[in-house]
Amino acid sequence: METMKMYKSYEDLPKIKLPHNEPIFISDSTIRDGSQMPGVVMSTRLKFKIYEYLHEIGIEKLETFVYHERDKKATKMMLDCGYEFPEVTGWARAVPADIDEVLSVGGINETGILMSVSDSHILDKMRLPGREAAEEKYLNALQYAVDHGLRTRAHIEDMTRADNYNFVFPLIKKIIEIDPDCTIRLCDTVGYGVPFAGVDEPYGIPAMVQYLKNDLNVKNIEMHTHDDFGLAVANTLAGYWHGANWSSVTFLGIGERAGNAEMEKLLLFLSQRVEGFEKYNLESIVQFSRFMEKEIGVKIPRNKAVVGKNIFAHESGIHASGVLKNPFTYEPYPPEVVGGERIFLMGDSSGIEVLRHKVQDALNDLMDINIELKKTDPRLKMIQAEIQKLYDTEKRISCISDEEIRAYVEKYFVFKPIVRQETHHGKIFRDCDEDADD
Repeated sequence: METMKMYKSYEDLPKIKLPHNEPIFISDSTIRDGSQMPGVVMSTRLKFKIYEYLHEIGIEKLETFVYHERDKKATKMMLDCGYEFPEVTGWARAVPADIDEVLSVGGINETGILMSVSDSHILDKMRLPGREAAEEKYLNALQYAVDHGLRTRAHIEDMTRADNYNFVFPLIKKIIEIDPDCTIRLCDTVGYGVPFAGVDEPYGIPAMVQYLKNDLNVKNIEMHTHDDFGLAVANTLAGYWHGANWSSVTFLGIGERAGNAEMEKLLLFLSQRVEGFEKYNLESIVQFSRFMEKEIGVKIPRNKAVVGKNIFAHESGIHASGVLKNPFTYEPYPPEVVGGERIFLMGDSSGIEVLRHKVQDALNDLMDINIELKKTDPRLKMIQAEIQKLYDTEKRISCISDEEIRAYVEKYFVFKPIVRQETHHGKIFRDCDEDADD
């Protein structure tokens, strides 16, 4: 008979293990792919601030454009910091002139090289005569980068809509012959990839990663997934689970169309659910999100995982009561993990327990003393009745603010006190009664 398991705290829950037992890493593309989000223009100051947040979190690598002077200025500012992480790397099209731009910025030792592999990209976008011409172009650019001392990443664009067995896999084999340490970035460019084992290429992320790892002996495999079908994070994790050791993500998932895999979701899952990821510091995640929301003008939904304002907000009576007794009941991880804050809201679905908590806090702030109210205090029932009447008569469609709770406290506890010794714990009210009788 198995020993009974009891899960009453976060520490009680077991973490899962990556099956390959190999180190995995994260590369950020917020200031490269994220900057391509329609309507977003990133200043030098903004790029450098993003870099500082990434350093605080412990992200291992980032990629950046170096085409414009402001790109180069931001890159030099990052390099001048002398941080080990994140390593600043470049991005180039498969032309020597782009690689020369990367080389012109002293201190960059690695670049990505874009290699579009779907027929639509080769024939329609690039106007090349065919796959052979594309292969020659890509391999020449890779050789040029290697000859000039750069480490390389091959960005295999639109791989989930390409003929992998007949074109892409043979191309990757030739890439590895030129640079055995080249990182192969599996780009799910428009989100067609799926995380399910048993689905073959071009859609099956597990099958493609396993082929790269086991059949082509690729040392470094990186996932770069887009969220057009809502599977970017799932596909990234599937990549890790089946042998990828890198992921390319953006903070808040910003990027073109539906965006990219969200860094914050990946970080949270790894640090809280998977063994061995204490290396990342998530305490600035919420602050980082508020900064980005203000700087780039992207409104974060209140219910967005990890960083939404509702993540640690409780209104429902059952939920709030549970969290007040033990946060583990309805919170999957402590707020402080990501720099969040637990809040209780008084609304249509709130019960007496959350009202007691809100009134008690307001009362303690107002009186500057520590008082504990009992749920049986008749003044709580009076306040609850007033609030419920607002909702029943449909005069209110939003939560009751802290200022309104304070007004109720002043009305029922200060100006018209109904003081009975058995309804609260706090000597001050008994003293007030005695003074009132004089």
